Amino acid sequence: MPRSLRHVERHLISRIGWLRATVLGANDGLVSTASLVVGVAAAAGKPSAILIAGVAGLVAGAMSMAAGEYVSVSSQADTEQADLARETAELQNDPDAEYEELVQIYVRRGLDDPTARRVASQLMAKDALGAHARDELGISDATTARPIQAAFASASSFAAGAAMPLVVVVVAPPSMLVATVVLVSTVGLAVLGFVGAQAGGARPWRATLRVTFWGLMAMGVTAGVGRLVGVAI
Repeated sequence: MPRSLRHVERHLISRIGWLRATVLGANDGLVSTASLVVGVAAAAGKPSAILIAGVAGLVAGAMSMAAGEYVSVSSQADTEQADLARETAELQNDPDAEYEELVQIYVRRGLDDPTARRVASQLMAKDALGAHARDELGISDATTARPIQAAFASASSFAAGAAMPLVVVVVAPPSMLVATVVLVSTVGLAVLGFVGAQAGGARPWRATLRVTFWGLMAMGVTAGVGRLVGVAI
C-alpha cells in the first residue's frame, strides 16, 4: 500500500490506566503537600517544622497512594481473572451456547444473523476466550487492570507533585513563604490540569479551571484551620 494511503490511528483509550493514576497522584501530591505547608505556616510554625511536616506528608502520601492504588486495581484484576476463568469453563462445558451468545451480541450491535454467525465462527476458531473477553466481558489489553503499573505511577507522580511546594519551603524567605507556596502551587496545578487534559484528549481550559479551583479551595481551608489552631495554642 502506498505511504500516502496508509491510515494510522492513535487512540487515547490505551492511556487510561496510567493516565488516571498519574494525574490523580500528581494532583493529590501537590494539593495535599501545599495545603499542609500552608496550614503549618499559618499556625506560625518554624521553617524547619514546616519542612519536616512537608517531607513526612510526601513520604506518607506516596506510600498511601501506592498501597491504595495497588489494592484497588488488584481487586479489579481479581474480578477480571475470575470472569475469565468462568468464561473458560463455560467454553469447555457448553461451547454451542457460548457461540450462540456471541452471535446474539453481534446481532444486537447491528449485524444480520448470517453475518453474525460467520463472524462468531471465525473469531471463536482463532481465539474463543479472547472474543468473549472483549465482546461479552469488555476486557481488552487497553483496559485491563495493571496493579503494579498503577501503584508505581501513583507513588512517583505523588512524590513529583509534592516536591514542588517543598522546594519553595527551602528557597523562599519565611516572610513570603505562604504567598510563594500558593502562587507556585497554583501555577503547578494549572500546568497539571492542562497537560492531563491534553494527554487525555479533553478540553484544556475546563480541566485547568477545575484542578486549580479545588486546589485553591483546599489550601484556603487548610490555611484557615491552621490559623485558628495557631491562635488557640
